[in-house]
Amino acid sequence: MKLTACIITHNEADRIESCLRSVSFCDEILVVDSHSTDTTRQIASSLGARVIERDWPGYRSQKQFAIDSAGHDWVLCVDADERVTSELREEIEALRARGFPEHAGWSVPRITEYFGRFLRHGNTYPDRLIRLFDRRRGGWIGEEIHENTRVTGSVGRLTGHLEHFSYRSLTDHHNRMARYADLMAHALYARGKRCGLLKVLFNPQWRFLRGYFLRLGFLDGWRGLVFALVEANYVRRKYLGLYLLTKGLAP
Repeated sequence: MKLTACIITHNEADRIESCLRSVSFCDEILVVDSHSTDTTRQIASSLGARVIERDWPGYRSQKQFAIDSAGHDWVLCVDADERVTSELREEIEALRARGFPEHAGWSVPRITEYFGRFLRHGNTYPDRLIRLFDRRRGGWIGEEIHENTRVTGSVGRLTGHLEHFSYRSLTDHHNRMARYADLMAHALYARGKRCGLLKVLFNPQWRFLRGYFLRLGFLDGWRGLVFALVEANYVRRKYLGLYLLTKGLAP
């Protein structure tokens, strides 16, 4: 049983090499690039990846195109800012040697690096995701932003971590959350969702309380506090955008 690693990219020259080396055990590495203006494609090609350049349709659609284009039915979906740890690699290789038995897919715990340390509490951990699956029985679903995977059949659980190096700086974190919030507001509105001021006022507070206190984000020290505050601000901006759209105004 062979395995394809599927990765989508755009201007990831500073991170793509580490990502690709972490999935070098796969039988094929496929990179779908949305017209990077740096050396992402050249680096990927030099490391043995098959590179497809394609216009950007959205996160979900691009990831679905990647698994549809894979050379093998079993796929491992990894973002350019993620790394497969040695523990996770050993688990996946053992499953591959046995023909990926029993399940249609496998979930992995993702752990996020934040200012030099990994966050082990709060809303962000363990961020368990189905990333290893049989594409004949699953795929990418949901909105173009905050997309997810779903498989038809049982799902196993792996214990090795997928490391997430998402944010280059606090400014990068803020800017990314602002972009995601705006996209989600429009996606929710397109689905018929509407909201009043109560969600704008209280949903961000609940997100902060849940992550920082109920899910023990405070145990991650000042990093946990900063992350929880930025996350709450994302929720505020998302619902404020939806509120303005509900009022017939541009957010």
